[in-house]
Amino acid sequence: MRELKSLLLQAGFTYKPGKGSHTNWFHPLLLGRVNRSGKDGDDARSYQEKDVKNAIARVEIIRKA
Repeated sequence: MRELKSLLLQAGFTYKPGKGSHTNWFHPLLLGRVNRSGKDGDDARSYQEKDVKNAIARVEIIRKA
């Protein structure tokens, strides 16, 4: 989870804490949010990695347009 958090921060996302171990990640160029659950030391699940990579890819596409 720590690596996903680092990738999101590098891509310009900010976050707001949610309930428990949840965090909601926002980017000024994207509508909506990326929701992450889990503590920093936890292993990320494959769907979480996929969601983060897709969100970062969407930001890169918007920046190039």
